[in-house]
Amino acid sequence: MDMHEELEAINRFAKTALTEEQVYAFSVRLCDNEVDRDFERFDAKALEQLGRLFLGKSGLFDHQWSAGGQTARIYRTEVVREPSRVTAAGDEYRWLKAWAYLLRTEKNQDLIAEIEGGIKKEVSVGCSMARRVCSVCGAEAGACPHERGQTYGDRLCFLELRDPVDAYEWSFVAVPAQREAGVLKRFRQEPETAGEGAALLRRQAALGRKYLQGLREEVVRLAMLADDDLDGAVFAAAAEKLEERELLELRRVYESRAAKRFPAPTQLRRREAARPGDETAFLV
Repeated sequence: MDMHEELEAINRFAKTALTEEQVYAFSVRLCDNEVDRDFERFDAKALEQLGRLFLGKSGLFDHQWSAGGQTARIYRTEVVREPSRVTAAGDEYRWLKAWAYLLRTEKNQDLIAEIEGGIKKEVSVGCSMARRVCSVCGAEAGACPHERGQTYGDRLCFLELRDPVDAYEWSFVAVPAQREAGVLKRFRQEPETAGEGAALLRRQAALGRKYLQGLREEVVRLAMLADDDLDGAVFAAAAEKLEERELLELRRVYESRAAKRFPAPTQLRRREAARPGDETAFLV
């Protein structure tokens, strides 16, 4: 779509017609059909249905349902297929891509800079699913003896999420249940003068340094959780010399080890605030 078509799609959700200068738009990977950290996944049909349900839904922070926390709104979705990639379930990999917009206001300047700098990146979705089906036997969740994460013969047990009922919101989070969910890139270059461009580069550089420092601190924290015998001061000094690629690999390794020592509660959980007695509301 060209910029004119993007604005037409955006303005379907605006009360007054917005111009190119008034909006900042970017795309996000909401969810996919890969088995996630909680050993659950959406089936292909569910992704298509969620694409329709997420149109017009607001972006929040950490699934905190408040009007003040609304940051952006989804105005377009598409299921992307990658035939060359196979999921853990053995089928074609697919993911739900969404385009969102927010207003270029003073309040949103920092958020836009954090999205551009890669600080605000990971996202998670809140939705309601009618069914959760065992991948081994096809029974409804809880109606069979199979346990998520265990292998039976050559089949991994996970729950397949089917028949979406509603999509509540999507949120920027620290660690999404789905490993690849997050911000992709915006669809246009920001109009700027030479002075504004230099200022933007400085802000992005500062955010980049902040991101790397935060990543180093996270790696040290996970390493200390994973290994009681590790000298934290020595490891922290060594981490200062590492770059993003090395830090990300260490984070992956120590995150896995820490998770085995201290299993975390599932992120796909019932949301009590949805509706009284509703047992279908989950966060992914």
